[in-house]
Amino acid sequence: MKKKGRKAFWRNIKFKYKLTVINENTLEEVIGIHVSKLNGFSVLLAACTVIFLLAAIIIVFTPLRNYLPGYMNSEVRSQVVTNALKVDSLVEALERQNRYIMNIQDIFSGKVDVDTVQSIDSLTTIRTEELMNRSKEEDDFRRKYEERERAAAMAGTDDHTLPDLLFFRPTRGMVVKDFAPSRHHYGVDMAASVDESVLAALDGTVMLVVQTADSGVLIQIQHEQNFISVYKHCGPSRKKEGDQVKGGEVIALAGTSDEGKHVSHVHFELWHDGTPIDPAKYVVF
Repeated sequence: MKKKGRKAFWRNIKFKYKLTVINENTLEEVIGIHVSKLNGFSVLLAACTVIFLLAAIIIVFTPLRNYLPGYMNSEVRSQVVTNALKVDSLVEALERQNRYIMNIQDIFSGKVDVDTVQSIDSLTTIRTEELMNRSKEEDDFRRKYEERERAAAMAGTDDHTLPDLLFFRPTRGMVVKDFAPSRHHYGVDMAASVDESVLAALDGTVMLVVQTADSGVLIQIQHEQNFISVYKHCGPSRKKEGDQVKGGEVIALAGTSDEGKHVSHVHFELWHDGTPIDPAKYVVF
């Protein structure tokens, strides 16, 4: 029965039909074509193959290939990267301008004391968090932290001979404010776009992750050989206290915010044996 069924199937698919074109006036046969189902399937398959080959040739040998994943050439890729960097710069410049205008408005309205503005550039970095009333817990934490930093700064000098370690750059932005312990600035400020990754400088253990009123999320990491790194003005943290991190691993996103306004830099400090050291001497910025 199976053999008869197969024979019937092939007989059906190979059975030829005659396609005839007849002259309506003379009833004379003009064209007569014998066609089977197998012939029709073969013609359809050949047409699909030709169309596929033509489409592949057009994509491979024309600029259309740049729209396919993995086919972008180096020139277009370089242009995309350049445009992305320009967009980042424009966004940062626009944010700085918006902060400048809003802080000018705060000065006119009396929210910011004119005597506290040291320079025109400081208007782009002053934060509204500084004007907010802090809670008692925040005041206690701020006082204890500043006392520890002040005691550590007075305990020694910055003349350290450090081991040969590979320090990772916390973020890719340029340094906008240098290390200046005489002005109580114990680290460097690096420009960073909002939600840009903040990286751990060395392998270590997260000691502290805390939200502050004027520094956003503050992260402190203990490293080997008595190193401590501190990251301020962070946004959402990707790590919690007690986590082990690797050098170059993402620990947070940059940018604190308040009512849509953002801080445009990450503050990075490096401490050794309880003394602040200049990160620029050991990290390639």
